[in-house]
Amino acid sequence: MKLLLDTHALIWWLAGDEALSPRAREAIGDEDNAVAVSAASAMEVATKFRIGKLGRGELLAQNFEAIIAGQGFAELAISVRHARLAGEMNIAHKDPFDRLLIAQALAEDMMLVSNEALFDTFAVKRLW
Repeated sequence: MKLLLDTHALIWWLAGDEALSPRAREAIGDEDNAVAVSAASAMEVATKFRIGKLGRGELLAQNFEAIIAGQGFAELAISVRHARLAGEMNIAHKDPFDRLLIAQALAEDMMLVSNEALFDTFAVKRLW
């Protein structure tokens, strides 16, 4: 299975936080699954840390690439196609990070690991 981690799922995985569902934890830890992290999540972490909305996120914000690589996760770049799909979505959800993650999951046929039940209305496959 190809997984794309929502930013909160990534943070909770790294922290060992119980907020990450057992099903998500098992899927991320399963070596048979390919796990990817979007460039959108790197931007979200850096932005939220810079503006003070990600309290203890300094290490992740400053070492994002190394931490992702250390987990064995693949980096998923944002392509022009991803950006176009995100921009074309006729949805009320305005969070640009979420829009990009939804577009990437759809375009790359990936399962989005997220607790955002609202994503289910966008025809994205979601695991939680």
